[in-house]
Amino acid sequence: MAANGSRNGRTESPCSIARALEVLGERWTFLILREALSGLTRFADFQQALGIAPDVLSDRLATLVSAGVLEKHPYREPGTRVRFSYHLTPAGEELRLVLGALQQWGDEHRPRELGPTMARRTVDGGRPVRVAFVDDTGVAVPLDRVAFVKTAAYPS
Repeated sequence: MAANGSRNGRTESPCSIARALEVLGERWTFLILREALSGLTRFADFQQALGIAPDVLSDRLATLVSAGVLEKHPYREPGTRVRFSYHLTPAGEELRLVLGALQQWGDEHRPRELGPTMARRTVDGGRPVRVAFVDDTGVAVPLDRVAFVKTAAYPS
């Protein structure tokens, strides 16, 4: 990391949302993550599932690897060259929450006539789940009771 707190020589934003968007801010990135959370790991499988151009897919995967969201693992099919599969890191797994929130918002505010293509369910019992704010005691907090409060680290 450079002396100014960045990885690429530019000054990093003090805003965590801006820093997250540097990694996640492209439409294709969220769709790649959706497929990774569904179990896809191979370049050709991502490309086929998404219909994404290979150069765009390569760029997005490289960004996610560089940011520590995915990690590359080499593999080789008999008679072929070495290729890489892409696996979610713990940071990547945590994005399940972000994608769930986006999906929930889309289901509620941009619904399709046929309904959602995926549902959020518990693994052990298939119970429906919602993304929500939860306080430090584990109690869900209604959205109108959540405030984004500036801290001392907020730039003046």
